[in-house]
Amino acid sequence: MRISDNITIEDWELTESFMRSSGPGGQNVNKVSSAVELRFEAARSPNLPAPVKSRLKRLAGRRWTTDGALVLQCEETRSQARNREIVRERLSELIQKALVAPKRRIATRPTLGSKKRRLKAKKQRGEVKSLRGRVDPEK
Repeated sequence: MRISDNITIEDWELTESFMRSSGPGGQNVNKVSSAVELRFEAARSPNLPAPVKSRLKRLAGRRWTTDGALVLQCEETRSQARNREIVRERLSELIQKALVAPKRRIATRPTLGSKKRRLKAKKQRGEVKSLRGRVDPEK
């Protein structure tokens, strides 16, 4: 399975299992195993660099198992072949998202003008609130 120019996933890294689907299919649902569960041994994959694996783990969330496998399921259609295609596309998209390194955040400081505007606004607001106090009948 080809992900990008320099990353391909070998067949031994993928395990597919089939089970009966709870999705559409009428009586066919009770007879045919159309749902697909794809298991990708991501932690043991020699084709994925370590930073990509860590990003993939974060993106996968609950789909990442304790032994380092990524488990994806699909039972959207009545066709087992189409469900296989869909789950492989999802795996490919997830890995492609993990390939993109996030941009480093550059720490910035507020400008002097923005600090002054903020303090001026706070002072005005405080004055408005102080004027809301009880009215003194003697004045």
